[in-house]
Amino acid sequence: MAWKNLFCAFSNTSFVKPTLTHAAALAAAHQAHLDVLCLGVNRFSSDFFFAGGTAIALSDRLESCQQEAVEIEGAVREVLNTQTDISWSCSQGMAQLVDMGHLVSSKARFSDLAILPSPYGASRGPEAEPLTESVMFDAHAPTLILPDGAPMATHQRHILVAWNESPEALKAIRASLDILKEAEKVTVVMIDPPDHGPDRSDPGGLLSQYLARHGIKVDIDVLSKNMPRVSDVLSRHALDTQADLIVMGAYGHSRFREAVFGGATRGMLERAPVPILMAR
Repeated sequence: MAWKNLFCAFSNTSFVKPTLTHAAALAAAHQAHLDVLCLGVNRFSSDFFFAGGTAIALSDRLESCQQEAVEIEGAVREVLNTQTDISWSCSQGMAQLVDMGHLVSSKARFSDLAILPSPYGASRGPEAEPLTESVMFDAHAPTLILPDGAPMATHQRHILVAWNESPEALKAIRASLDILKEAEKVTVVMIDPPDHGPDRSDPGGLLSQYLARHGIKVDIDVLSKNMPRVSDVLSRHALDTQADLIVMGAYGHSRFREAVFGGATRGMLERAPVPILMAR
């Protein structure tokens, strides 16, 4: 898929500059348009206010949300006004935390790729996780997640493809075909592949054939789960092989199960050493 429409959303000024630096570089590299949503989020429920105080509280919160969106837009424009070689647009939005997903997904659904900071870590508000999930689940947009301090890399020298034969993983691969073609090295990583199925005698063989027909030559690394979590194994392999990017499917289990029991998606979002391109 060609990336011609890129999307970013911010509810915090702290992540504007590092995220937009990556997004603007990608927009320039792919001659794409970058659309940015600046969110003022009401993170409080009106149920917590005393009787008769709800109207006053909501008015104050509305004013606060509007000011927050204005501050974020100012930070966005400060970064993008220096970018003379890309097309971009910027808009404001205000929403209750519980209803934020509808606004975000309505803006993100026509993007080829969303670029977002990691939803976990210091300085994240309660809206960071649902913002990311609304892009993936409701807008169905492939999403590039940037961990804190992610190195700038418009050309990914080495890309790891996490392959577990799931529809989510295949969707992520299809969304990243253009950058896989440009990479110097692509490695398909399988962790404890199944002993049954069409690929049992040649793990990753059908995927390698699919990618080869797109002009992408791959290496295959079959790893054992020698650490407690799949995300630990994948993160360690990314560091050991000096990968610049990981491509993987997101939320093969339900969000509730990921939140309660953990899973590869949540583990990677929390601890990934390099940017991750996810799709669901």
